[in-house]
Amino acid sequence: MAASRKPLMHSHQSWTDDLPLCQLCGVGTAPNCVYSPDGKSNQMHPNEDGHFRFITDGCFLYGVFNGYDGCRVANFVSQCLTAELLLGQLNSNHSDADVRRILTQAFDVVEKSYFETIDDALAEKANLQAQLPEGAMFHQLSPQSQKIAERLKNLEQEVSGGATAVVALILNNKLYIANVGTNRALLCKYTSDRQNQVIQIGRAHTTDNEDELGRLAQLGLDPNRLRQTGIIAGQSSLRRIGDYKVKFNYTDIDVLSAAKSKPIIAEPEIHGGQSLDGVTGFLLLMSEGLIKALEAAHGPEQANQEMVAMVSAELAQQGNVEVVAQSVVERVKRLHHDAYARQRAVQCSRHEDMTLLIRTINYPLSDGSLTPTQGGRIYPVSVPYSNNQSTSKTSVTLSLVMPAQGTLTNGTNTASTLEGGTPTPGQSPTATLQSNTHTQSSSSSSGDGSLFRQRASQAAQPDETGRVPPYVDFTQFYQMWGTEHSEGARGPGPQ
Repeated sequence: MAASRKPLMHSHQSWTDDLPLCQLCGVGTAPNCVYSPDGKSNQMHPNEDGHFRFITDGCFLYGVFNGYDGCRVANFVSQCLTAELLLGQLNSNHSDADVRRILTQAFDVVEKSYFETIDDALAEKANLQAQLPEGAMFHQLSPQSQKIAERLKNLEQEVSGGATAVVALILNNKLYIANVGTNRALLCKYTSDRQNQVIQIGRAHTTDNEDELGRLAQLGLDPNRLRQTGIIAGQSSLRRIGDYKVKFNYTDIDVLSAAKSKPIIAEPEIHGGQSLDGVTGFLLLMSEGLIKALEAAHGPEQANQEMVAMVSAELAQQGNVEVVAQSVVERVKRLHHDAYARQRAVQCSRHEDMTLLIRTINYPLSDGSLTPTQGGRIYPVSVPYSNNQSTSKTSVTLSLVMPAQGTLTNGTNTASTLEGGTPTPGQSPTATLQSNTHTQSSSSSSGDGSLFRQRASQAAQPDETGRVPPYVDFTQFYQMWGTEHSEGARGPGPQ
């Protein structure tokens, strides 16, 4: 099996191209970028994210991969992990324990297979390094040694890099989540009382994760020092696939050198199976770049709620999950850019590749006929989210924007946002917040159309000049514009 995997790395066509794609799923992506002083964006490097979404023999498999230092590992994992899970390894007779074991073994086999593909390059690299004088600068080397140094540089680019992964498996209508690193999975369930329950499944494997620090402490490492360091060998994740430097040369990394065995691992943290019987909602798989971009723009406290709000609003208006996913990614990209343009915030000066995978679960899609004025762009109420939860699952309640047989169910305490609109400074798309301990009535049915009729009866009438009064107060915008352009506090607003 290992011998057959090597060609996968060099072929432009993958055997997975023939697998059927899941039609209940949509994926949105955006490349990395850095902003210049004038606000223009430039891509820093080729896209390094990856994803898959397959269905075969009643087994649904989804994954989002965040590559770094190249796309080699993310591409390899997305191909080979599929081979380790969808070639008869899973069947309906397997128990939850069986599925978790198979998932764990699959990740282990895939990483070992990846390192087999770079064995020759690593051996050549070690041999060439032994031929160079230690500490010599490039210009001090002989012509022959300079050629060796150039070859070493190319080899380093070939073998460097790694990836984090979040994988979702649905088998026997049960959901399993396998996470390695800093991507995120959210399960959003529409409840009988017209609420949307949001569950973050698992936590990022960083130095903020006490369970991870405990694991490393058992290997002889100092948790406090790890917490202070934060970024290890260029990444915040304590679990990674690939990345030979931290796997084979961790003793050369000061903060990891005391470990009794490999501290950075590719073993997934697995949750499930969770029954999806009777569940209506959607599953979100998000790359680290998407999460970080939204958190940089609005802070980490409401990131989950804002993401669910945007997805819910798009699902209420769009009839295609692919379009929904791409629209949400584009909106996050705009929010991130606007935060930089407005504040020149350092944390918003760049973002990495962004990937969002949405899988609907018994979720009725809109027919696309709703317009913003009909309520199709309403964001649901959200509640504060704590990023410092002691458990791996955080459950909150939101009202859900969701079409049902041509009507729209909408929260009563929501804020309407039109297409292309940008929240005011410091305001998130889910502008109306509630405390989980001070829950008010947060949903009502508009199935009889009364909500739309009420809005129509309140439509603004033209004045004597034929103009309709504005729906939005731009006073704060003009004040900020005037301040930034040294034209006084009032700015160039309409007279």
